[in-house]
Amino acid sequence: MIDTNLLKEGSKHVAEKLKLKNYDLDIELFDSLEADRKKLQTKTEDLQAQRNSSSKNYGILKKEDKNDDSLLKKIESINSELDLMTCELDDTNASLKKLLLDIPNLPDESAPIGTSEQNNILIREFGVPAIFGGKDHLQITSMIDTESANLLAGSRFAVLNGDIAKLQRGLIAYMLDKAYQNGYEEYYLPAIANVESLTATGQLPKFSDDLFQITDNYYLIPTAEVPLTNLFRNKILDPKSFPHKLTAHTSCFRSEAGSYGKDTKGLIRQHQFEKVELVQICHPDSSFEALEDLTNHAEEILKELKLPYRVMELCTGDLGFSAAKTYDLEVWIPSQESYREISSCSNCTDFQARRAKIRYKDKGASKLAHTLNGSALAAGRALIAVIENNFDQKDTILVPEPLQDYIKLKSIKV
Repeated sequence: MIDTNLLKEGSKHVAEKLKLKNYDLDIELFDSLEADRKKLQTKTEDLQAQRNSSSKNYGILKKEDKNDDSLLKKIESINSELDLMTCELDDTNASLKKLLLDIPNLPDESAPIGTSEQNNILIREFGVPAIFGGKDHLQITSMIDTESANLLAGSRFAVLNGDIAKLQRGLIAYMLDKAYQNGYEEYYLPAIANVESLTATGQLPKFSDDLFQITDNYYLIPTAEVPLTNLFRNKILDPKSFPHKLTAHTSCFRSEAGSYGKDTKGLIRQHQFEKVELVQICHPDSSFEALEDLTNHAEEILKELKLPYRVMELCTGDLGFSAAKTYDLEVWIPSQESYREISSCSNCTDFQARRAKIRYKDKGASKLAHTLNGSALAAGRALIAVIENNFDQKDTILVPEPLQDYIKLKSIKV
């Protein structure tokens, strides 16, 4: 949630910033609701003061064994009016909150201005693609079985078996070990999150269609970012404890409601996929430096696996809902002859912290922390990249050296 003081002090300026994220702020609606809130708040406080004063006077009379029916009727009238005013104020606050929860984070001043991914900026590249075209991961190996998955669950699922299942397990273990080496504490988390948690990180209420809902209050997690960040919800932290660096491997579940017809084959876009997530909770003064570090931690994996990749800085129009600044890591997928996103590393500044009430003490005052998150990495897409970039174009996948000790194989026959 953005700082409401910014809206109160200059809604037009905020609207201009949000326009850079392709979001149209309804200034008239906000100004109207805020004016109503102020008016109702003032009336409510006046009525409360009148009630308190009248009740005090009535109490004095009662002690003196005196009655004042007109004063009693006045108190009853004030209470009735106060009940109505309180209901109106609650309704106005609810409408205001609904509007505020729909507003995305403001882009950072350093984010390049643009309307779509076409305006993203290339920051750096690593490696040179050696394979162009050829078989995709499904054609290379039958150990990725989408037919069986379709029988078990439906489309956009996969069953892995044999050495490919072992390869994915090795990838995940390797990625977790890399996170540990970079100072992240590992967590094992629930795969279900409640409404409060998903609201805190920004998935709800705006993106409910992208989630798998179980009951009224519970959803399958779309990313470990949700539970990891919410471990600090409603907490006041000691600034000396910063940064908090957390990691977890989880299954992630997404309905992919807006991707009908896209990447329907293989592991690129699944309803259920594995991912290792990195999250940092840090002091506002160091969050942009932390973003560079977190991005480098994700890059290290791609470098050690010798997978060609590039780093793109997202323009304002391509930034996610909660993000102020984002770097995407895109890995080379030979069969598609293109780079595809394998990690998105974002600084959410105080946006999630305000929704989640993640604070720290500063000279006796409570201030909002900054939150960051990024994948290191999406295991399914990492598996695709490893398979396709290390296939000998005959019958063998060469296992990257960092993974050989994990799966006790140097190559996989397909």
